[in-house]
Amino acid sequence: MKKLSPDVITSRLANLPQPSYAEDLPVHARREEIKRAIENHQVVIICGETGSGKTTQIPKICLELKRGVTGLIGHTQPRRIAARTVAARIAAELNSAVGQAVGYKIRFTDKISPDTYVKLMTDGILLAETQSDPLLQAYDTLIIDEAHERSLNIDFLLGYIKQLLPKRPDLKLIVTSATIDAQRFSGHFNDAPVIEVTGRLYPVEICYRPLLADDEEDNDMQRAILHAVDELIALGPGDILVFLPGEREIRETAETLRKHHFNYLRSVLYWLPMWLKLH
Repeated sequence: MKKLSPDVITSRLANLPQPSYAEDLPVHARREEIKRAIENHQVVIICGETGSGKTTQIPKICLELKRGVTGLIGHTQPRRIAARTVAARIAAELNSAVGQAVGYKIRFTDKISPDTYVKLMTDGILLAETQSDPLLQAYDTLIIDEAHERSLNIDFLLGYIKQLLPKRPDLKLIVTSATIDAQRFSGHFNDAPVIEVTGRLYPVEICYRPLLADDEEDNDMQRAILHAVDELIALGPGDILVFLPGEREIRETAETLRKHHFNYLRSVLYWLPMWLKLH
């Protein structure tokens, strides 16, 4: 991979997107701390709960630091659909079309252009690129998102990048995790600083109902779901997610819900059974 010419770098710097931020996201409260950490360290670990905004806001923080000029900001996701949707979201926040300031590359699809600063991709794509670009010269910043999933691709990448960093002192690495395992990642990268982004967008209330001794397991599950949905409908409009073990349970529960006459019914209800088959 050839390095960019001085003229190209000057042009990219002049056209660097100017990000704005959603102040209601928890990561915004730690933005200055995150900026200082990225400026002063080669590796930064960011631990944030789902919904904290780390996936969409950290690439914009990197742009604010003028990263993505001498090379791309590579941003990995564990799945293809996540790479596409995150790219679309960041592009929208930067008032850019997908494939311009923000693009993505997944299997069979490459939405990257010479004007791209942030490149979303699956971790498998980045791992494959190490074969043709061993020093990852195409990038000046790497964001390994959802590192807590600990897939083989992520583990291989983290091991490879650790060996690469001494050869690429200009390369910045940001590892994000949604769990408290962030200290493990910090230890792997020689005690890299950890920034914790706490707080959820919405409060979570856990309601627990003990099982009765004479309840049959299948009937009890269906009855419990009906009772819970009844109570939630009574609270007002909104959406309900029901997580079940498999396709059969999803189909049976959807049919049970369709046949049930709910109390406090104030609007039309739509039941959408969904599942993913892993091949």
